[in-house]
Formats: sequence, C-alpha cells, structure tokens
Amino acid sequence: MFSKILIANRGEIACRIIRTARRMGVRTVAVHSDADVGARHVAMADEAVHIGPSAPAQSYLRGDEIIRIARETGADAIHPGYGFLSENPDFVDAVEKAGLTFIGPSSDAIRAMGLKDAAKKLMAKAGVPIVPGYHGTDQNPKHLAREARKIGYPVLIKAVAGGGGKGMRRVDAPADFADALASAQSEAKTAFGNDAVLIEKFVTSPRHIEMQIFGDGTDAVHLFERDCSLQRRHQKVIEEAPAPGMTAKVRAAMGDAAVRAAMAIGYRGAGTVEFIVDASAGLKPDGFWFMEMNTRLQVEHPVSEAITGVDLVEWQLRVAAGENLPARQGDLSINGHAFEARLYAEDVPKGFLPATGTLDHLVFPGDARADTGVRAGDVISPWYDPMIAKLITHGPTRAVALARLQRALEKTEIAGTVTNLTFLSHLSRQPEFARGEVDTGLIERNISDLAHEDAAPPEICAIAALAALNLHEAPVDRNPFSLWSPLEWSAEIHEGETRHAARIRADDAGGWHVRLGEFECRLKSDGRRWRADTAPAPARVIRLGNDIHVYGRQTHHFTTPDPLARAAETANAGNVVAAPMPGLVKRVFAIAGKTVAAGDKLAILEAMKMEHVLTATRDGEVAEVLTAAGDQVEAGQPLILLAGDAL
Repeated sequence: MFSKILIANRGEIACRIIRTARRMGVRTVAVHSDADVGARHVAMADEAVHIGPSAPAQSYLRGDEIIRIARETGADAIHPGYGFLSENPDFVDAVEKAGLTFIGPSSDAIRAMGLKDAAKKLMAKAGVPIVPGYHGTDQNPKHLAREARKIGYPVLIKAVAGGGGKGMRRVDAPADFADALASAQSEAKTAFGNDAVLIEKFVTSPRHIEMQIFGDGTDAVHLFERDCSLQRRHQKVIEEAPAPGMTAKVRAAMGDAAVRAAMAIGYRGAGTVEFIVDASAGLKPDGFWFMEMNTRLQVEHPVSEAITGVDLVEWQLRVAAGENLPARQGDLSINGHAFEARLYAEDVPKGFLPATGTLDHLVFPGDARADTGVRAGDVISPWYDPMIAKLITHGPTRAVALARLQRALEKTEIAGTVTNLTFLSHLSRQPEFARGEVDTGLIERNISDLAHEDAAPPEICAIAALAALNLHEAPVDRNPFSLWSPLEWSAEIHEGETRHAARIRADDAGGWHVRLGEFECRLKSDGRRWRADTAPAPARVIRLGNDIHVYGRQTHHFTTPDPLARAAETANAGNVVAAPMPGLVKRVFAIAGKTVAAGDKLAILEAMKMEHVLTATRDGEVAEVLTAAGDQVEAGQPLILLAGDAL
C-alpha cells in the first residue's frame, strides 16, 4: 500500500479521498490555488502546497507542476478525483513516466473512451448496444444536417469530447439545426478544446441509468446500477440506487454489457458505463443503449457505496497498489436503497444561474451523509463548480430512504448565497418521482412548480418579525423587558418585494402575541421548537445582520429595512442589461444605434464552462455597448445600455 498520495483536485472530492486515505493510514498531500488557500481540503490534508493562481488553467490543470510537487513531497501516487485532469491520458503518461502511480485507468483505456464517436464504434464491436446516430468524422455543417434528417428528428447534438451536459443541444426541427450546431460547437470548443460533435436519435421517453464498474486490468465486476434521470440542462440533480422498476433480467443484461465494455479496454479502477433507456413501455432487456463511459470515479458514487457497503476509494487505492479485485461478482449484493441530492449555489428561478457568496451559516443534519468541501465562512468562488455538498441517505426501502432525504433537506441550513435547497425539497416530494416514475424530462415538465418558492405562511412571518426585534432567542421564563418598556412593539420585515408590518406584545407566560394584518397568533418557544397557538410551527431561526433565515420544510429569507438606505429611482428600469453572474463575455451582438426587439440576443456570457444568452427585456434602441468579447465581468456589471424611452 502507498505511504503517501497527492490529490490533484479540490473541494468535495478531495475531502472525500482524504477521509478514506486517513482511515487506511495513507498520508495525503493537497494542492491549492490562490482562491483555495484556506479551503477545507487544505486543512484536512497532512500537507498542502500552493500550485498557482485561481484560474484552473494556471493551477489544477498544471499537470507538470502537480507531478513536480508529488515528487518533491515524496508521494507514491496521484489520485485525480473527478474533473480537471482525471480523464487526461497525456497526464497519465506523464505521471507514470515520472515513476509515480496514477490511481485510475491506463492512458490507453482513457483514450479509447475519450471520444464519444470512437467509443461507440468500439462498444458496438464488443457487443454493447448503441443508440442509432452519426459518429463519423465529417464535421461539415451541411453533411451533419443531412445525417440528422436521416436519423429523424428529434436529434441530440453532442460534443465528442464532452461531459456534464456541455456541448449538448436537443434539436426538434430542421430549421433549428444550424443555430443549435453552432452553439454546441462553440461551447464544446471552450470546455474541451475540441468542437467536433456527433448526432444521435433523441429517445422521447428516456431514462438515464448507469452501471458502476470496477476492474483490475484483467477482470471486472459491476456494483449494480444508479438511476440519474432527474436532470436539468443535462446535469444530474438527484441520483438513486437501485433504479426504480429494475428487474433481475434487465439488471443482468445491463450489467453484462457494462462488464463487456470494461473488459474490451482492459479497464483498471472505478468507472461508469452510462446507458440511455427507453422507458415508454417499462424497462426491457433490449431497451437500453450505450451513451458513454466515464473513466473515473463518478460524482454520484456514494449511492453505490451505500447499497453495497463498498468504499470505492479504498478499492481504487488497493488496486492501484497492485492488488487484484477485492471481490467477485457473486460476492456483491444490494442492500436497501439510497439517494443523493446535489446542493448547489445557484439561482433556480433565474434558470439555475450559478451563484457566488460567502457561506455565513452552514449546518448539515447529523443523520445523513454530507460530502462537502466547504465550511461556514468559506466562499463560493466564480472560478469553480458551485457545488456546496452532496446529501446522501440510505434506508431498507425506497420509501424510507426518500423520507430520510426529505428530512435531511429540511434540516439543512445555509445562508450567504442563493441555493437550490428549496428546489430539491420540492423535487423530493414531486408525485411522479415519489412513485418512482422518473425520466429525464420530469424536471422540465414540472419546472414551474419545482422552481416556485412559496410565500412564507403567516406563522413563519410572525417568527421572523420576532427575530427582527432580536426576540427569537429571548428568555422564555420571563418578560425580557423592564416595567417601563412599552406595551407593544412594531417590526417590519421584507420577504422579497413583500413588506410585512407586525405588532408584538409579550405575555407573562414567556410567549408573544404577534399581529400581521388580520392574522394574529401566540408564539412560544422552548429553545428548540416553536408553537403557534396550539400547533407546532417547525422553524429554526438564524439572524445575520439585516438578514433573517427561517428553516423548516422550506427555507424562507427575510430582511429588515436599513434605516440608512434610500429608495433608488426607477426611471431607468429596463434600460441596463447587466451580467447576472461573474463570467467571460464570449460574443456581443448588440451594436450602438441599432434597434432591438424584446428577446433579441445581445451577448453571450460564459460562466463555469456554460454559455448563457443575454437578451433584450424590451423593444428599444441600443444606446451604448459597454463590453467586448473577451472581457471578464462581475455580477451586476452593466454591459449594454438601451435608450431611455422604449419604442
């Protein structure tokens, strides 16, 4: 076994690897950029070395520097985690040339699966079913359009070197193909340095089911399936294992296909074979097709660990150190059910825009597994993926595991940035999902309900009003005010654009009478739980400056008015097109003096390797263009000004 390993990654996955290495007695070396100097993975590792500026290209993607640090610190091996250099075959070759061990597959295996078109040809040769499509090398747009017509719409354009939904576009009609192709190629070029695409038939009732595989270079096993159908913008949101509705016959067929895929390339280490499944008539042994193989540890691997009892990182270390497979197929079995929910800093109502901010408050429930790379006080940076944590629950049945996930989401507390926590709570209770009737279109079909943030019920507003006067933590055994205090106090809180005015008075029993408009109730807390009149009011209250956060089945945020703030004039409302997040301006379509219509494309902003189109909010004339392609901009920075009067 290795005595010391270097982890060529950051955040949640670096912390995850460190936990297992520590349990196995293996020392760890972390690397960090300028932005991560105080990061959690840096604090957890036995050693930490600065690697460069915040931009990934100048730090976590510097393979030569990572290898140099590994040798300098006496590491025996390098674990790449996922993302960054984890699927870079040239990095694997360089690691091995330096006399170090790469904890993962061979460079040949990565190359074989690195380009989707070549991988599909290889899989077809190995007897793995593949979806109908065009995987050729001719990238002429006219040729690709002809191939799309042959396949039949709808089709899916996919970057051959892609992953994570980048460089992927669904096209429903021939008239939309050219624009979708150009957009997919541009995004693929930015994310992967390769704008080549393939085209596949789009399955209209698709499920995304993947098999966790593990090999030692000569033999391979699968650790059963995960259902990753709950996706938005082709990125996974909640994963589960095993897949709902899976039968022994289909599992055997899919598992055999996955193992054949691994054996075809002499696979070593942890990997995932992803299948697209036609769910229109239930799961069938001939109703799944190979999509791609991820030659690394997958983000959602914890659900497979939960149902098998296997620590996949431990297996990675053992096999990379020269051991054979730790178990045979017959040794592996499924125990219960597991879910994983990905908690992100993102603005769901604004189209899941990535968000930044300081995590002023962060608490995870003690009865769920929380894989995270951040702590309270840490910053969600625009430089990296905005994941905050993965919440994982396990139970003897799907219903129990799902109930535990719902409770874990209720008990999670975050303040300092917008998140998808409420969205995840809604999704965990969505009726189709609760019944196990999942497909990749479920979120899109129900997005208006899932993205909706309910207004706080009056009793929650009443509790927030108490917090506005700092009474939410007042002693409960006595009136905290003196004999000379007023009989009644006023409080004002804002819930978004809604203003709540409250009148509050104390009683001799340690409770509070709160009146908001026509609503009135008596609140009392024992320090742990609230009651509104005689009914429980599940709420946990945190006040940070002028911000009040009330956590319960849904998280509600309030602010108290700043007495020094002045009302801003709204005369120029709608005239400024600003950056919704920090990012890089890729293209600018707006031209000063030209007229635009509401919905016209004005610019394209790239953030976290995804492209976001900025459009005109109304008809008008472009007064001034304040940015250019290549500019790095901050959230809220004005980019384009429209003339003061709408047309």
